Amino acid sequence: MRIRWTTPAADDLQYIYNYLRENYSARARSTIAEIHASIRSLKKFPHRGRKGNDEGTRGLPHSQLPYIIVYRIADEVVEILHIWHGAQDWQ
Repeated sequence: MRIRWTTPAADDLQYIYNYLRENYSARARSTIAEIHASIRSLKKFPHRGRKGNDEGTRGLPHSQLPYIIVYRIADEVVEILHIWHGAQDWQ
């Protein structure tokens, strides 16, 4: 499987990084690295996330961070759609 980022997902990750850099600077880089590691794991285990609210989507909650990676699988590609904070209304 390959990973493909959508523009909204890349924007979400940039927002998360900027927010953490301004408010919790010591955690910004490590948090982004952990999110990337979770996304990379989808290459081998694309169905590990739970079924999403929208048809054809899946959500992978991060076990140690409050983020949910929203994605879909199509033709050997895992497409990252969004990265939401668990407190956000992402439905």
